[in-house]
Amino acid sequence: MNILVVMDGPETVNAQTDTSFALMVAAQAHGHSVWHCQAGDLELADGRVWARAARASADESATPPLQLAPVERLDLGPAGPTGVGLASPPEAGLGAVDAVLIRTDPPFESTYLHLTLVVEHVVHHTLVVNSPRGLREANEKLFALRFPTVIPPTIVSSDAATLSAFAEAHGAAVLKPIDGHGGRGVMALRPGDSNGPSIIDTLTDRGRRPVMAQRFLPEVSEGDKRILLLDGEPLGAILRLPTESDFRANICVGGTTVATDLDDADRRIIEAMAPELRALGLTFVGLDVVGGHLTEVNVTSPTGIRQLASLTGTDPAARVIEWIEHQVTSQG
Repeated sequence: MNILVVMDGPETVNAQTDTSFALMVAAQAHGHSVWHCQAGDLELADGRVWARAARASADESATPPLQLAPVERLDLGPAGPTGVGLASPPEAGLGAVDAVLIRTDPPFESTYLHLTLVVEHVVHHTLVVNSPRGLREANEKLFALRFPTVIPPTIVSSDAATLSAFAEAHGAAVLKPIDGHGGRGVMALRPGDSNGPSIIDTLTDRGRRPVMAQRFLPEVSEGDKRILLLDGEPLGAILRLPTESDFRANICVGGTTVATDLDDADRRIIEAMAPELRALGLTFVGLDVVGGHLTEVNVTSPTGIRQLASLTGTDPAARVIEWIEHQVTSQG
């Protein structure tokens, strides 16, 4: 197969921790050709979707680990169910690309939105993971609100009085920018804290921008669980532990990882979410769970495969590629 990975530039790759890189390595190991492009390299012309893409070589021992050949114009397939704009629409599956993995890192801004709108044109012919429609609908903070039985008390507001009252009612709250990622801008709001008004003022841009507020979960000191799902089924989980000086457990802000198992609360969360994830074409997803509560749903470029593999001795990246192989074969 030809697999196109739409992601950030090769200079961003850390071979030891990068999930996109791990998927590329697994695809190569299965004998597939891997291609790389960035979000701005997609175009729609002559009734087809194209990518200015480079054949990629993913090699942990190389420097840099992700090396690219010269750029070529790669055919993703006909636009629309019958190839919109073509005098003689080709049959489905004639595109040079068998699968597209959208793995650009958040935030989900205009370039990301435009990427999904262009790639949307080939979903009838070419496998796209995750679905462009799903990426647009599932804001990584707000999507969790669709599952009220498995999340902590949560509100979304830009009003200082409302946010202060929420923190007061629950003893403390965590405020999160709706389009934030990697723990950036996540702050604890505690009643009586003289910094509280400034925190709210900063995150809401003086009441002009809503934020998500969740009840502070003290269990976060025991770890923030990342559960990786493939087509609604668990690949496994890792536990991210915060440092002593930061309540955030994100790996990119210093959190460490240890092995962990799924418990009954995790399975209840997965059961509640799996049908809607499948309906939206959200195939590869990372759930963040603290104290048995779902806190976020990662769909743009979920991470953790490298850590899961090293902690469990399994090969979750290979399972993702094998799932893609099955889908392409069954649909072809």
